[in-house]
Amino acid sequence: MVRIFTIILLLMLFKTEAQTSVLNVADSLYANGNYSKAINSYKRYNNQKEVYGKIAKAYIAIGNYDEALKNYELSIEANPEDVLLKFEYARLLSKTKKHETAVKVFNDLVYIDDKNPNYHYELGLVLEKLKDSTAINRFRSAYELDQTHQKAIYRIAKYFLKHRKYDLVNEYVDKGLETYENNIELINLKAQNYYNKQDYDNAIIWFKKLIALDESLGFIYEKLSLSYIKLYDYEKAIEYGELALKFNPLDATSIYVIGTYYERINDFETAEKYISKAIFLLDKPLDTEYAKLATVLNQLKRPKEAITTLKKAIRENPTNQMTHFHLALTLENYYADYDAKIKVYEDLNKKFPDSKMKEFANHRITELKKEKFLKVNKEEGEK
Repeated sequence: MVRIFTIILLLMLFKTEAQTSVLNVADSLYANGNYSKAINSYKRYNNQKEVYGKIAKAYIAIGNYDEALKNYELSIEANPEDVLLKFEYARLLSKTKKHETAVKVFNDLVYIDDKNPNYHYELGLVLEKLKDSTAINRFRSAYELDQTHQKAIYRIAKYFLKHRKYDLVNEYVDKGLETYENNIELINLKAQNYYNKQDYDNAIIWFKKLIALDESLGFIYEKLSLSYIKLYDYEKAIEYGELALKFNPLDATSIYVIGTYYERINDFETAEKYISKAIFLLDKPLDTEYAKLATVLNQLKRPKEAITTLKKAIRENPTNQMTHFHLALTLENYYADYDAKIKVYEDLNKKFPDSKMKEFANHRITELKKEKFLKVNKEEGEK
């Protein structure tokens, strides 16, 4: 009898050791990134209730979220008091866009421990995805519980930026930067906040901080360029505009805008290159762009090309009165014959009889007729 008992005990010990070995192997496989093999090993473990959570994590690692959710649910059913399991489950629900269920689980967690800032924060994220206006309350609760919570601070500051509460944005951002001075997200918000306040000097300082932290994005260079334009520093606007263009070299709108900057500094040759390239790339009515190019061509003393370009602008948009007016001015300067000059404005009045430009056109007709009369009299006197 004693012998039989000893044999049974040895068998039980052997079986326990074997199962321990199975679990150790599975854990080792998971730790080394062999997730599928780890899952198979976990499934050979006798007490599945102990490993449902581990199986869930392994399924997350290989991207099988449906199986991960199933195993989390089994694990929570087997271990209803394990709040960490519920927290991981809720985050996965949120990640897989099962927002309503995620809200319920996070609310349960807040009820269990309302002093945990991360429960409030994660609940806020889900509510935000549901476009629930109470999300900001969750972020503020997280912040009140932990005033160093960088993610909560970012969400609150972003909310106030959206609602143009500029002083509150700076208040929260500065609080966050006290404990993490290189928080790129907060620095970005501060830069945007100054830009939206039209405080371009400070906006430039903070956008440059982002660049110093190797945060080189087209958006940053574009904002720097726009900030310098507001300060009438066209050279700097061009410098950063061209850096922004490297991120999207076929951005026709940006190319065109840089061309207008070159026009402002009287570099008409470069302006022509940029504006011409923009026109080539743009897929929309181009009357404004052609008109700007004509202005540059006039500055370069190339009126014949300017006239051709303005006629293209009119074909793009025949109703744009300013383009017709621009053409009339260019033709007046181009034509030597006074009758041709006068006819330009007479034709303009016929096309747009109710135009605000009619007064100017009539004035020019009168002036040109006087100039013609004086010229004729002078020529006859010289004979």
